Amino acid sequence: MEQIKISTNNTILYNNKKNILTILGPLNKKKSLKLKLKINILNKKQIIQVLPIPLIKLSNSEKKKINSLIGTTVALIKQSILETSSTLYQKLKFIGVGYRIFEVESVKNKLLMLKVGYSHLIYIKPPKNLNIFCLKTTKLFISGSSYSNITQTSSVIRSYKTPEPYKGKGILYDNELVKLKKGKKV
Repeated sequence: MEQIKISTNNTILYNNKKNILTILGPLNKKKSLKLKLKINILNKKQIIQVLPIPLIKLSNSEKKKINSLIGTTVALIKQSILETSSTLYQKLKFIGVGYRIFEVESVKNKLLMLKVGYSHLIYIKPPKNLNIFCLKTTKLFISGSSYSNITQTSSVIRSYKTPEPYKGKGILYDNELVKLKKGKKV
């Protein structure tokens, strides 16, 4: 049995019949989860207990993996509490001569234009549920309410020019350090 502590800012709603846990945060954010295990909510202590009792039919091989299912459920509940109670963000740095990012306003929507050392420009249409803006022409700021959407979008942008190990040029996360290799000795 695992226990999760809830802050007083969050409101927890649980539907026993449909096995849906809804978390309401202080920033008027709402997140719902469909659960596979039974939970117990202690309102006085502000604790959610995840019990090793399955709510759906499991095969024998899945019953053996009930502990990993408990860990997954706890992680999903903690992530949902974090997403509803705070604003999440990711910063990207463009390091290299001429590596730039620009915001382009088109008729229908906003586009990101990447200039990362190729012979052509790269255009990216950002998702509508994320806020993306350029602090400088070499820094990009991605914020939103879903951690998975933020990390997915930042990894797609980063994949256009991953940092290379000899000079460290490329698109890096804000807190990332590239360990440089030694070049060939002459």
